[in-house]
Amino acid sequence: MSRSTSKKLPTEPRGVCDRREEILEAATRLFAEHGFSDAVTQLLADELGVGKGTLYRYFPSKRELFLAAADRAMRRLHERMEASIRGIEDPLDRIARAVGAYLAFFAEHPELVELLIQERAQFKDRDKPTYCEHRDRYVERWRTLYRGLIAEGRVREMPVERITDVISAALYGAMFLNHFNSQPGSFAARAEDILDVIFFGILSEPERSRRAAENGSRSAGERTGQAENGSRSAGERTGQAARWGAETSGR
Repeated sequence: MSRSTSKKLPTEPRGVCDRREEILEAATRLFAEHGFSDAVTQLLADELGVGKGTLYRYFPSKRELFLAAADRAMRRLHERMEASIRGIEDPLDRIARAVGAYLAFFAEHPELVELLIQERAQFKDRDKPTYCEHRDRYVERWRTLYRGLIAEGRVREMPVERITDVISAALYGAMFLNHFNSQPGSFAARAEDILDVIFFGILSEPERSRRAAENGSRSAGERTGQAENGSRSAGERTGQAARWGAETSGR
């Protein structure tokens, strides 16, 4: 780590929030470079030019410091996504902007991807990773948006949970794929690919029509079969009831 680019905490009094942010900024770089196990508190204190006691006043343990850094990373992601859709009226344009902002954010901050990777490895005792906590906190807003699009007839009928789960999984996977196969500008192309598949699918119009008709026929056949099974079951129940009645009368 280059000492020439490190930030020094000022000796004069500063706001608690400002100092906390400076600690988290330096800690994020340190954890990303050295890993959780090797990023000892003394390294961070040296990086910031303060005593270890100053760090412990803000974060009582290295675990709390790491999780606070991961939480800060996710807050910054959502701030970036919110900024990207501010003033955008069309819901589909909001989705497109948010997808682009998500992938751009992690492409610009690979150190934050490292935090997510390390958290999964180091803190398996946690019920839910920080990434998932933040995703669940915001997902209902997106589900509301999709409900509106379905009501307007712009998105086909399906459970909104299915939509958000699929898109969330696609973005999560793309984020790691971009991180491990880093190519300049690849996040923009990845965003376009994801949006193309989400909005237009992979099937041609004729194939979609053919499969829709085929599925419709299959569903009708299944409903007929279910009705026949229902009639058969009713007959079996009637016969069974008659036998039970005869047996009871015989007794």
